[in-house]
Amino acid sequence: MKIEEVKKSPSLLKHDRVAAHSHITGLGLDAETGMASLDANNNGGMVGQVEAREACGLVADLVRSSKLAGRAILLAGGSGTGKTALALALSHELGSRVPFCPLVGSQVVSTEVKQTEIIMQHIRRSIGLRIREKKEVYEGEVTELTVQESEDPLGGYGRAISHVVLGLKSSKGTKTLRLDPSIHESLTKEKVAVGDIIYIESNSGAVKRVGRSDVYATEFDLEAEDYVPLPKGEVHKKRDVVQDVTMHDLDVANAQPTSGSRDVLSMVQQLNKPKKTEITEKLRLEVNRVVSRYIAEGVAELIPGVLFIDEVHMLDMECFTYLNKSLESTLSPILVMATNRGLTHIRSSGCRQGDDDDLLSPHGIPMDLLDRMLIIRTKSYSKIERYQILSKRAKVEGIDEIDTEALEALAELGGASTSLRFVIQLLTPAKIIATCTDGRNRVTLSDINTVKQLFLHGKMSAKQLSEGGGEGYLQY
Repeated sequence: MKIEEVKKSPSLLKHDRVAAHSHITGLGLDAETGMASLDANNNGGMVGQVEAREACGLVADLVRSSKLAGRAILLAGGSGTGKTALALALSHELGSRVPFCPLVGSQVVSTEVKQTEIIMQHIRRSIGLRIREKKEVYEGEVTELTVQESEDPLGGYGRAISHVVLGLKSSKGTKTLRLDPSIHESLTKEKVAVGDIIYIESNSGAVKRVGRSDVYATEFDLEAEDYVPLPKGEVHKKRDVVQDVTMHDLDVANAQPTSGSRDVLSMVQQLNKPKKTEITEKLRLEVNRVVSRYIAEGVAELIPGVLFIDEVHMLDMECFTYLNKSLESTLSPILVMATNRGLTHIRSSGCRQGDDDDLLSPHGIPMDLLDRMLIIRTKSYSKIERYQILSKRAKVEGIDEIDTEALEALAELGGASTSLRFVIQLLTPAKIIATCTDGRNRVTLSDINTVKQLFLHGKMSAKQLSEGGGEGYLQY
């Protein structure tokens, strides 16, 4: 009997869930020149907005060089022009090592937590800390695993574990360790057996199973095991460990202060412990003091990340004042905001809506904060750009066959009377009509016309209400 691995065809390798920006993987900039193009087949997935993409590419370079901390960027443009897509593309360009924390303006409204506390927590999540430590570890192949038991000190017929005898072997020798009974639980959780490659941290007692020794690998073995070679060097060695955490992680971990020295190692070890008390400003200042000392000593490295606030016009004057003050802090991330409003009122500015003395401001942001910002403008898409975007979205949503006339009709509809968001939502219903009704795999122009008759967009619905006097709806 022969067992063969079954590989999925490329058509089956789809996303589990298609989101609004599933096709965005980067800014789509040339690696050599850093310039954007209108090519629909570029690797970033972005189409159009050439100037905005180049500006975001420059912002990404400034973030990597840590020369933009405490600054603010504003993405301003109409609805559906790609502001959120640019922010997500920026996060992909920066990579997973740089913290990127998204926030919507309406998320700060809460009855349990103050608005400023929510903003501060997201600011702290946007500040990364890379800690480099040298840990003493015992690494090798398990040659002996014996549990020594003794009589239960509480009496009765049960027996308690007194210690664990563990034998480890590496390429340069062997060692027999006498371990504390508390490590036996970690060994059991990792399902460690004789022949496994493991390592144990001497400071914390943490156990990690790396895999099975490759000595036990045979061609007839059907177990789903990862076989690794015998570790090189001595069993007892020092290893450089790099750990990435955020300032908010340290705040939560140290909300309950412990006795002893307050060093980075003890702070990180508190990450797995539950929160005991609320995070106060005094605690944050203490964490900042410890972190600043270890940054000066070279133990830790500060990584200013990005805090992205979408629909920033939903914030009120208190939040804007708090953000303005937070930007002046020595530990502050890069602030990226997005809004589709022009000249509008600032919420909770102390003036009643409609009064002559209402506080009006561009984009609904106070001028003192607006002066700190670099503004990136997004423009409306052309018909060619809308066609390219629709073509990309059709592939992401599993529509492999669609007529050119259908895409052109949708591109024309997205700019003439409705928005690009609306026509993108018509792709999948058109695919369902073509498949279920007519039994076709290709989406044609007739399918698009059918979907247009079934669903209305906002402008058409408002037009019908104005012409019909709102018949069929409750009048107030």
